[in-house]
Amino acid sequence: MTRPMLTQREAAAACGVSRSTIRRRREAGDLPNSVQDAERGWMVPVDDLLAAGFRLNAPAPADPPAPAGAGPAAPAEGPDVAALRAELEDRIRAEHALALAHAEYGQKLAEAEAEHLRAQLAERGERIADLQRRSPP
Repeated sequence: MTRPMLTQREAAAACGVSRSTIRRRREAGDLPNSVQDAERGWMVPVDDLLAAGFRLNAPAPADPPAPAGAGPAAPAEGPDVAALRAELEDRIRAEHALALAHAEYGQKLAEAEAEHLRAQLAERGERIADLQRRSPP
């Protein structure tokens, strides 16, 4: 099961940084498990972002003040961005829960297989001991 992956744009939005910050950190080796997807571009694992010190849903840096007389500044984050952040957070939680459930299922399956193999080994050990008792010295 793969861990949640975000595009560089999604990672930047989720961490409140620019795409160039994500790109520079990826190129510096701080996001070592990033992979390039032919359709979506660079995909960055959420675990790499956290390991590199990024915080998900971190507030975006403040925009520089507009020059005097430049008119009203556009809002830094509108309702669309907030909705996308909330959707991304929900997606990450869902993918994490799915990955956790998959890992737990895999662990139970491995434990059941190990128990089955131990039982087979015990049966064969008993069979070998029985054969050794029956054979003449």
